[in-house]
Amino acid sequence: MAKKINKGSKRVLVVDDEHDLAELLELTLLKMGLDVDCAYGVKEACARLDKVAYDLCLTDMRMPDGEGLEIIQYIQSQGLDVPVAVITAYGSTDNAVAALKSGAFDYLAKPVALDQLRSLVKSALALDDATMAQADRPLLGDSAAMQHALELIAKLAKSQAPVYVTGESGSGKERAARLIHASSSRAKQPFVAVNCGAIPENLMESEFFGHKKGAFTGANEDRDGFFHAANSGTLFLDEVADLPLSMQVKLLRVIQERKVRKLGATAEETLDVRIISATHQSLSQCVEAGRFRQDLYYRLNVIELRMPALREMGSDVLVIARHVLARVAKLNGQKLPDFSADALTALQRYDFPGNVRELENVLERALALADGHAITAADLQLSLSEHELEAGQDLGDKFPLQDYLDRVEKQVILEALEKTRFNRTQAAKILGLTFRSLRYRLDRLGIQ
Repeated sequence: MAKKINKGSKRVLVVDDEHDLAELLELTLLKMGLDVDCAYGVKEACARLDKVAYDLCLTDMRMPDGEGLEIIQYIQSQGLDVPVAVITAYGSTDNAVAALKSGAFDYLAKPVALDQLRSLVKSALALDDATMAQADRPLLGDSAAMQHALELIAKLAKSQAPVYVTGESGSGKERAARLIHASSSRAKQPFVAVNCGAIPENLMESEFFGHKKGAFTGANEDRDGFFHAANSGTLFLDEVADLPLSMQVKLLRVIQERKVRKLGATAEETLDVRIISATHQSLSQCVEAGRFRQDLYYRLNVIELRMPALREMGSDVLVIARHVLARVAKLNGQKLPDFSADALTALQRYDFPGNVRELENVLERALALADGHAITAADLQLSLSEHELEAGQDLGDKFPLQDYLDRVEKQVILEALEKTRFNRTQAAKILGLTFRSLRYRLDRLGIQ
């Protein structure tokens, strides 16, 4: 039976075939000022979802007529914007991971701790206020590779699942983690970034979990660790592959139990921390080599986000270069110079093995060396590889360069339009552009 409390309040669907647990959850949510409906199986839950707009669904994993995963799949198939949290049996971590991969917002283990339930519900219902961003996005680009990453980031911001960010050094893994956090219900809470490879092994446990006064020589006062600092927020573990095996065991337990014990303490503390990890190494290869625990790998790698290398982003390099140059010039109090034609060509031909981080260093140096109103290819000091030089020679003696590039771009766009019978949306998809980016190019090139 539905129980109405306040007109306009948030509405939650509780799904559990155990009537006693459903009633406990219902009473707890009612005390939080929420409207609650209860369903006692998968079919009944789906029927209610067809009729009522819910702000949150709490569902058991296993019921006589199906599984909680079926409810998640049904919500997704119907295009409903309803975050789902699943309730799993104690120790059923495989079920929890499967639910998170399927799109669940979070999970609770039986017996359900009411304080964790309240914290989860508050996080879930705050998602309505979370927005993706930011006029000054920390991740720029219209390429298909970057747009795919940004779309996944938007989805991950609505989840509490652990995220594993992969990508080459300098490809923006920490920026992606910060954007996930800033766009989530935890945005107003701390974001704590930790470089796992920069902490001495003998200090690692104290740094992560904190310590009590007198726990070891030099421990002159109680101290919180990274997990305490990130409580209610996000802990970003960069270069997580560098963690020693002894620390991996302790980290796994904290992630599973969601509890931390300081060095020298007798009691554990319950903390609410979302984990985002990253490394430029292949964690799966580290597992095969015996340098990384497989069970921890599966706990961290619930959802993988791959950040593209700069060389995979086509003309985005010029968009990012202009943005970075404007920022650097402003910081240095300098007038913003333009790029010469040969500088633009050099930027597009260079592979940038160090990705955006290398691009930033190149532009800082170029700004210092530039003499006049424009940055030239000589100012950039890019050493092109044989492959890049050969790619440049394919242009032949086509001058002026910009006119030649415009003709090539126009021909490619026209081919895409003809292939899609002048459906601009489909043409943009084929070209790996956003619709807005294609429209800009059509206007610039005079294509009607």
